[in-house]
Amino acid sequence: MGGPSADLNALKGILQKAKRIVVLTGAGVSAESGVPTFRGSGGFWRTYKSQDLATAGAFERSPSLVWEFYHYRRELVLTKQPNKAHHAIAEAERRLSEVSGGVRQLTVVTQNIDGLHQRGGSNRVVELHGSLYKTWCTKCRDIAENTDSPICPALEGRGAPDPDSPSEPIPSKDLPRCRKDDCRGLLRPYVVWFGENLHPETLQRADDALSECDACLVVGTSSVVYPAAMYAPALAARNIPVAEFNLEPTSATYDFMFHFPGPCTQTVPEALASITDSQ
Repeated sequence: MGGPSADLNALKGILQKAKRIVVLTGAGVSAESGVPTFRGSGGFWRTYKSQDLATAGAFERSPSLVWEFYHYRRELVLTKQPNKAHHAIAEAERRLSEVSGGVRQLTVVTQNIDGLHQRGGSNRVVELHGSLYKTWCTKCRDIAENTDSPICPALEGRGAPDPDSPSEPIPSKDLPRCRKDDCRGLLRPYVVWFGENLHPETLQRADDALSECDACLVVGTSSVVYPAAMYAPALAARNIPVAEFNLEPTSATYDFMFHFPGPCTQTVPEALASITDSQ
């Protein structure tokens, strides 16, 4: 059996006919905007790996330290901009819906928590792992958008990644708190941490998009983080055309119909440029 094809014209022909396109994205697309992945070598904040801090246990032990880490990430991402791949995906979504009167749709299912797809113009986005710019109250369980910079006064100037940065714990009362006057509970980032299950309503939205999918693009993901890692291979097993856009092949590449190596800021816009062209 041969490997995946790099026939761009063949992919364009498929996309021009597709009615329900799903774009699965991972850290690679954000990395091309300069967002660190916090995975692999060099993926440290101070002396911590992300998995040391992205747990419910770490938050229970030191909410101040965990909030410093996420405050740093929130502020860092605000200095980054959506790249050509983000914009191309958003533009394809807009044009596809516009020319078809909403009959054809493109949905982004992302493992990223940085909000760059939305800032790039995408509206149909399923955030599997949550968002840096949402909070979850540990008391009343309210989920809320929050793009405040800083998220609370006590975190201003905190969160520097230098291991020698002063890190005197911030009192719990001064950490982000629920805005409801009758609650004022401690907030946590609305992010799925290690050891936690994905939120059922989010999984349902992803499952709905995938069940209707008749073409799929996999962009900037290593295909090793579950459950997202099983999505594209499951589509390929149903004979749904899947095109992978990554710098290098992944463990799932040979499951797919297409593979396009190289920076996704170069490959994805070209693939999506003619998505609404007539045959």
